[in-house]
Amino acid sequence: MIIRELRSKEAMLAQFVVVRELYPTLSKDTYAQLLDEMLPNNRYFQLAVFEGEECLGLAGIWIGTKLWCGKYLEIDNLVVAEQYRSAGVGDFLFEHIRTLALDENCSMMALDSYTTNFSAHKFFYRKGFGPKGFHFIHVLNEDLLH
Repeated sequence: MIIRELRSKEAMLAQFVVVRELYPTLSKDTYAQLLDEMLPNNRYFQLAVFEGEECLGLAGIWIGTKLWCGKYLEIDNLVVAEQYRSAGVGDFLFEHIRTLALDENCSMMALDSYTTNFSAHKFFYRKGFGPKGFHFIHVLNEDLLH
């Protein structure tokens, strides 16, 4: 297994089938439009695990700064293709993300996980994550959610 940084829209679109496992109703066109909004700020990219030319899993990465914590790394949509789950792909990807956060001198890593995604909670607790607060949302347009 190897890690590749995906920094271009084209490289990210090529792995859409993996992203689709997390968001089955997301269309490729909508994904492309979202990437057009996310990529120009140069603070978003993806790390992907490959075996040969096959993508086994990936995670979006945001590096930012907030008043309360300083520089941080946010993991966005970590997903492993179903046939590779429980095969060490998530662990391999996570260790690369953690190393990146340390190399970037981040104070912490953060992520959001749906309240119903218990297998993800178990994984992230095992990796040393714990809840710090609540991520409150107020839905303004349900049709725009994925």
